[in-house]
Amino acid sequence: MKRSLGVCYYPEHWPETQWAEDTARMAALGLTWVRIGEFAWGLMEPVEGSYDWGWLDRAIDVLGAAGLKVVLGTPTATPPRWMLSKYPDMIALDRDGKPRGFGSRRHYCFSHRPYRVECARIVTAMAERYGKNRYVAAWQTDNEYACHDTVLSYSQAASQAFRDWCAQKYQSPQALNRAWGNVFWSMDYASFDEIALPNLTVTEANPAHVMAHRRFASDEVASFNRLQVEILRKHSAAPISHNYMGQITDFDHFDVGADLDIAAWDAYPLGFLSDRLAATPAHKHRFVRQGDPDFQAFHHDLYRAVGRGRWWVMEQQPGPVNWAPWNPDPLPGMARLWAWEAFAHGAEAVCYFRWRQAPFAQEQMHAGMLRPDSVAAPAYHEAGQVAQELAQMPDVGTARAQVGLVFDYASAWAWETQPQGRDYSYFRQVFETYRGLRRLGLNVDILPPDTADLSAYPIVLAPGVATMSQPLLAALAMHQGQSLIGPRSNSKTADFAIPLPLPPNLPHLKATVARVESLPPDVPVPLTLGGNFLHWREKIETSAQVLETTTDGWPALIAAQGLQYLAGWPDETALSRILQQLCHKAGIDTDPLPEGLRRRDTETHQFFFNYNPVEVEWGGKIIPAAGVLWQKLS
Repeated sequence: MKRSLGVCYYPEHWPETQWAEDTARMAALGLTWVRIGEFAWGLMEPVEGSYDWGWLDRAIDVLGAAGLKVVLGTPTATPPRWMLSKYPDMIALDRDGKPRGFGSRRHYCFSHRPYRVECARIVTAMAERYGKNRYVAAWQTDNEYACHDTVLSYSQAASQAFRDWCAQKYQSPQALNRAWGNVFWSMDYASFDEIALPNLTVTEANPAHVMAHRRFASDEVASFNRLQVEILRKHSAAPISHNYMGQITDFDHFDVGADLDIAAWDAYPLGFLSDRLAATPAHKHRFVRQGDPDFQAFHHDLYRAVGRGRWWVMEQQPGPVNWAPWNPDPLPGMARLWAWEAFAHGAEAVCYFRWRQAPFAQEQMHAGMLRPDSVAAPAYHEAGQVAQELAQMPDVGTARAQVGLVFDYASAWAWETQPQGRDYSYFRQVFETYRGLRRLGLNVDILPPDTADLSAYPIVLAPGVATMSQPLLAALAMHQGQSLIGPRSNSKTADFAIPLPLPPNLPHLKATVARVESLPPDVPVPLTLGGNFLHWREKIETSAQVLETTTDGWPALIAAQGLQYLAGWPDETALSRILQQLCHKAGIDTDPLPEGLRRRDTETHQFFFNYNPVEVEWGGKIIPAAGVLWQKLS
């Protein structure tokens, strides 16, 4: 499939007399896709039951006449004010019981059934009108599920839906009591009607109750999305997507993605570096205008898995954003680099957000490809360069990686529910493993937690998977390559109890985690071969082969056949050594890269991306700051 560029556009924000000029400039720049409509419910239906499609009809016609393809978004992320007057209880409540009020967006509760009826109505009306429109070539459902911490709602609607979910899952209060261990602290329930949401408790709520609520909330997002997808499919053959975000684990993206054709995500490298990434001040300073060298790539690989091979960047940062603690201007060249990195990881399309910077409302400080006065901003020219390069270059394809890395959303919920150490983060644990692999020049495929066939991967890693699925355990038992599991893997049942036999209880491996400890930042556990365990350490009793030990004599890395178990969270030094030894056993060459330089191999080309603010010499070639180098594979 030919790779292409696009942009997010809001025709309702600009005079209609300006639309033709805008679309002509988009087409001349080499853009293919334009996403519209996802926030415009108030204009589509200004009064309940009274639709105004004229402006949207004309906008789509203007875009299509310019040769552009439309991604049409359903507007359910921004219900209009009259909707709240009709359903004042549709508002989500936060953990403290405070309402998430009107005046921005995402002010609905996923569990409010009358709101779902209204969503079905507007989506049906859109699908009937535009499902066969020749210019509408793709759809997007809603916008950024989970943005602004909006998955977990503690409303009355959510409370009733959770009780119904529990009744379906457990069938009887007695079964639920046994599963949750409610005998502890006299927490037994005699009826499902007695079950509340796990907030406002005196101390921490029962972790099994919390995990059940997290699973329920994720299911609510998936069913809300499925409602829209099923309607769209009745009226349109165009592919359907949703735009996920970065470092968001509030719901299971694999579950939502199962109903979609394309997984998309919104990539804001500088905002993420400033706002979300756990990193040292020196690291953030070095990459302040470029973004972290691995964060975008991790999500590219994750969403390629969520989309079963099909994925886009629906929103790509073009300049300074408005929402992070600090919002620097990207280094010249980064808008080009980010696009090419996405294509090298298999993206079908990269769409910049947004066409023109808005001079009003909440996002007026968010840069666009044009300034508010329509003068081209730097990203405009960089996008034009990418478009010209795409036109001259054949499709680069996507090659299967040699390393598979398991990612499990439920494990993120588990370790948020019971971190045991203040700085324990499942996302960070997996991401640091991914970073270690990338530093060695390796390609990585992200794998869902129910993967049943690992035969394509010489190396498989699964750090911190709280409850390992039976398909994955069976696949590990059959795996002929090398695998590295742990720490903290297979240490909880699905209902959040410590399992018996004790963890890790893995195929071929005779080992028992006898004790665990979380480690303050100033208490590392040294390893005899160098480096340390940080954050987390397990004391293991085992008859398996011991490959490494801690300096206090406990097994640190054990093995049976090709399966290895890591009994702690390794620092960068230890992780690099362990990964290189794993690659050596698997017969995979490593290529340790300079700081900030990353490599990605496709079917036909090898790409190098320099995230540094200075040039880098590698393989006899000079790669400029914020530069991209590619060469054909022999």
